[in-house]
Amino acid sequence: MTTSESFKALYDTVVKLRSPEGCEWDREQTPHTLKGALIEETYECLEAIDENDPAHIAEELGDLFLVATMIGYMNEQEGRFTVADALKGITEKLIRRHPHVFGDVKVNNTSEILANWAAIKVQEGRKPKDSILDEVSSALPPMDRSFKLQKKAAKVGFDWPDTEGVIAKIKEELDEVQSAISNHAGNELEEELGDLLFSVINLCRFFKVEPSAALCRTNSKFVKRFKHVEKKMKETGQEMKKENLEIMDVYWNEAKTSN
Repeated sequence: MTTSESFKALYDTVVKLRSPEGCEWDREQTPHTLKGALIEETYECLEAIDENDPAHIAEELGDLFLVATMIGYMNEQEGRFTVADALKGITEKLIRRHPHVFGDVKVNNTSEILANWAAIKVQEGRKPKDSILDEVSSALPPMDRSFKLQKKAAKVGFDWPDTEGVIAKIKEELDEVQSAISNHAGNELEEELGDLLFSVINLCRFFKVEPSAALCRTNSKFVKRFKHVEKKMKETGQEMKKENLEIMDVYWNEAKTSN
């Protein structure tokens, strides 16, 4: 089956599911109810990419295609736009914003490519923003939004000159967190922890590490090691409780060395 045939089969399946003869649950969904699924499937796809498992990546990309097609078809049913409109629009945008590929524009490096991209966006008549930070969607998860806000600010020179300044800022924010803890200041502690997280995300940016992807990897590592602890505790007849923390810590370190 060709790519176009495969997409048509997916589209036709979505149409059937949303029809009166289809699935009641699918008919009840709206673009708003699928927002969570769109985010969840995106992160599951990230996890599959980290695992470097082609079959899993293909499966998760399929799930993403499904949710995107479903949301597109819901709008098609309401007469807002069609799935074809969305596909045609992104294709035209890609061609328009890559004149060095589809036109006769010459570029020497990726910086010039990005500059052309930004200039073309302006030519397209997009509504000007009051601030460059307004270009970052407020609907993004907080960690991703922090990362993109920092990247935008850095583009106009508002940035640390090197990583030493970033690391010093992390240490400063950590001291302020410890001070808030000592003062039993609940609201202040929340603010200072936010500042600390923001600074750590900034360090990720300096080293071109996606913070969400990094945290996903750490979450997976934590789950793997914790499951090892559970398995060992069960095998030795030990109960998972605070009083057995030293024993659990031994198994935790065992899991670390086996990774």
